[in-house]
Amino acid sequence: MPLETPSRIVRELARRGYNAEREAVTLIASAADPATALGRAVEDAPDDALRLTAEDVRTVLEADSLAADSPTSPAAGPSSTPAVTPDSSATADSSATADSPPESGPTGNDGTTHHGADERDAHAEQPSTRDPSVSTGTPPDTSPDEAGGVPPETEGSWERSSTAERRSIEIEGDVTGRSTGTGEYEQFVTVFRDRYERLSKRLRGRVNHRPATAIQEMTGGSDASMVGLVNDVRSSANGHWIVELEDTTGVFPCLVTKDRDIADQVDELLLDECVAVEGTLADDAGILFVDSLHFPDVPRTYRPTTADRHVQAALISDVHVGSQEFMADAWHRFTDWLHTREAEHVEYLLIAGDMVEGVGVYPDQDEELDVVDIYDQYEAFSEYLKEVPGDLEIVMIPGNHDAVRLAEPQPGFDEELRSIMSAHDARITGNPSTVTVEGVSVLMYHGVSLDEVIAELPEEKASYGDPHKAMYQLLKKRHVAPQYGGHMRLAPEEKDYLVIDDVPDVFHTGHVHKLGWGKYHNVLAVNSGCWQAQTAFQKSVNIDPDAGFAPILDLDTLELTVRKFV
Repeated sequence: MPLETPSRIVRELARRGYNAEREAVTLIASAADPATALGRAVEDAPDDALRLTAEDVRTVLEADSLAADSPTSPAAGPSSTPAVTPDSSATADSSATADSPPESGPTGNDGTTHHGADERDAHAEQPSTRDPSVSTGTPPDTSPDEAGGVPPETEGSWERSSTAERRSIEIEGDVTGRSTGTGEYEQFVTVFRDRYERLSKRLRGRVNHRPATAIQEMTGGSDASMVGLVNDVRSSANGHWIVELEDTTGVFPCLVTKDRDIADQVDELLLDECVAVEGTLADDAGILFVDSLHFPDVPRTYRPTTADRHVQAALISDVHVGSQEFMADAWHRFTDWLHTREAEHVEYLLIAGDMVEGVGVYPDQDEELDVVDIYDQYEAFSEYLKEVPGDLEIVMIPGNHDAVRLAEPQPGFDEELRSIMSAHDARITGNPSTVTVEGVSVLMYHGVSLDEVIAELPEEKASYGDPHKAMYQLLKKRHVAPQYGGHMRLAPEEKDYLVIDDVPDVFHTGHVHKLGWGKYHNVLAVNSGCWQAQTAFQKSVNIDPDAGFAPILDLDTLELTVRKFV
């Protein structure tokens, strides 16, 4: 068994029903006879064990060493344990391709691309490139397929950099087990009222809010301000914009003239989002001429929290096991890399939905399935997940291809699916959820609403080519899915779980199968691409996916490194 392919050991352990700590795998790989060490470790493992520990392997290796040194011990014969056979999908060279496309943007004297500290560059910040085998920063104009390069493989035994006792994960905003909606009209009223109350609090400090009914009673020419949900946006015959705002008392029309500086902000408005306006009433008091428009937004002074040690998290999404286009080879390279010394600081894996391809998600999907049963898809995903080092902490949320309800917020997987994916003891939470990892808050949202944002807003403000810019809009609106209708299905709950109450340090999404990242008011927004090559359906709708990438986040600096495994 080649020592440079630890994931082959993991796959053999998975075939026998076991997971393993990362150190346990490296101990087996560095043994004189890895196949024998693996077989003995499995044979001597406790009957109820699902995970081999480093201590289990050390016990076996020490016992074999003592037996070999004993003068009364017979000469060692051939092992009866079958050798671990390399998986046919594994490559001969297990080194992970770690390049992303070349940088674009402002450069320093050394030729590298740097973060801009000035908030004026919030929409175009680019972290510095620290290594020719990796890429950091905002997505460049070139295709990810143009990138290349192979980092050196690390051989030999090594131990992880820290103990599990130093890790911490806290989860907030999870609807799992708390869903009470039955779909009645009154419940939709409740959830939108909750949205208004929570977001309007963030705006009332900026304007002298008056209810719609109070503004209707004011005299013409008076100054007035209002906070409301966007009920309608339409253009007038002479090219001005009429925006109807609704609060808990009624609806009032507002006019933004085309010659005002704020006219381009109207292009960013989505129905049902909460905004504030200030202006002057017309002479007949029938409409408000808008002078300024405010979004809940992330404060420009926001400063994120960081971990107090060097530790990393891998951010991925859209694995799509069960699809004929699932990229198993790229996945194997990724999990191979996680077993190397180069990845020793990666202690967390955050997966933002779509573990499997699902069934009946889009027209003629059955023709593109490699696994046609939904439960078999999760069984297969579980086997692939076992290739991940056993000492990584894993957090997963569902997506629109997963076997959960489509309406958001989505509860986490049910008990039957959890039992299928139990071997790695992953933490499963709802979509969306805020996962705080060693003090760094990561808002995980699968991202169905990105389709709505991209469809409604101008291309320069939201596009599939730059998915992080659409994420900026959600941060600006302080809501992960502001517009109801279309692709966005809303579950009426006692509160709106989709409001972004607290500013996250990192915003992680998937869904659109495009790679993009950047900073908005010091919040790192990351859309992590996918692990599925282009399907016939994606080709028909002109989606060219960015597949086989793994963004690696330094939790102590919030710098991002994107590694390529294709």
